[in-house]
Amino acid sequence: MDLLEYQVKEWFGKIGIPVLPSQRIDHPTDLKRLKIRFPIVLKSQVHGAERAKAGGVRFAETTIDAIAAAQNIFNLPIWGELPEVVLAESQYDANQEFYLAVVLDTAVCRPVLLGCKEADIDWESAGEKMHHVVVEQEFSPFYARRLALKMGLQGTLMQSVSCVVQKMYQLFVQKDLDLVEINPLAVSATGQVMALNGKVRVNERSIKRHPDLTEMAAKIISRHTSTEIDGISGDLDGVKMHGKIGILGNGTGSVMATLDLVANAGGNPGLCLNLRHAFLTDTTPTTFRDRLETGLKILEADDSIQVILINFLGSIPQTEEVVEVIARVVQQDNSENPQVVHSNGNKSRREQNFSPLVVRLAGSEFDAARKYLATLKTPSNALLVVENLDEAVAAAVRLAKPMANKR
Repeated sequence: MDLLEYQVKEWFGKIGIPVLPSQRIDHPTDLKRLKIRFPIVLKSQVHGAERAKAGGVRFAETTIDAIAAAQNIFNLPIWGELPEVVLAESQYDANQEFYLAVVLDTAVCRPVLLGCKEADIDWESAGEKMHHVVVEQEFSPFYARRLALKMGLQGTLMQSVSCVVQKMYQLFVQKDLDLVEINPLAVSATGQVMALNGKVRVNERSIKRHPDLTEMAAKIISRHTSTEIDGISGDLDGVKMHGKIGILGNGTGSVMATLDLVANAGGNPGLCLNLRHAFLTDTTPTTFRDRLETGLKILEADDSIQVILINFLGSIPQTEEVVEVIARVVQQDNSENPQVVHSNGNKSRREQNFSPLVVRLAGSEFDAARKYLATLKTPSNALLVVENLDEAVAAAVRLAKPMANKR
């Protein structure tokens, strides 16, 4: 679960990481009662990346300009997501900008401190530019100073950056996080440091150990999945967007990779669910089959979803039962919705109330599953089974486009 920037800034401020004066804006008229001085910057509070390039960050010198900018931001979808909150923040003049992060490295099962003298950089692909320090034993300020020295910092600036890294690690441990990121950490002409933007990723398994995180997760669930399906509340163990292609996966990495590929292929990703773990609302143990059934029901109940893209990679438990769930869903829907032949004599996609399934199964354990699904008798485009992810994404995007005006 990723927090929004305004939530991250609240945590930063409480733990002692320097942040700018800011104010949460729920409606453009809130700017008439602004408590911070102009000039300000207005930031769209969405989870999508590159919001500045999309127009989600705007500067304002007066109240009138700020209200107009906020109206535009509230109505601007970024990667299919409309903001419910806009953050108003003081502007800041920076002479230098750094990248800092504390991340859980699952390969070594240890926290790692990251630092780079360039901002706006991806820590996973930064290469030699990114300096790192593995926290191998109990944390001490030595680790933070070592990172600052590796970055080539000296004197007061080294002390200031080290102090910020210590606070980041403290937050990382307190909240059981997977990632704490500051991008950028700005440095003024006088040497003052300031966290201009931040990212926090919460470990899903730790949410119930922290009442404040449980409350945040509950608000996300109630906001994005307000309908109940057969008595089962939908849960957001993934990413909520407002596009046409719903995504089901068996791992966070595969879900996010599928989302990116859909967006890059010109598609509109919708609700994305990770079925590897139980949903946050599950009060009793669930099987993978249970979560698949729940995920399909949630996506079918979402009026914006027109195509469901399933991406299962590697292996899953109960393979035969999972395939039976997919087959039953497709056959049940098809039996209730016969194919339509248009007046020109061409058979086309059915006028339907269900979403066609594109199923990508990658791995030797899925050989029998793919063969079984391929034998099912279904109308054209009701079920497509492929092994290549690019082909699956292309098929989902192709199926979604003709349906733009169907719902």
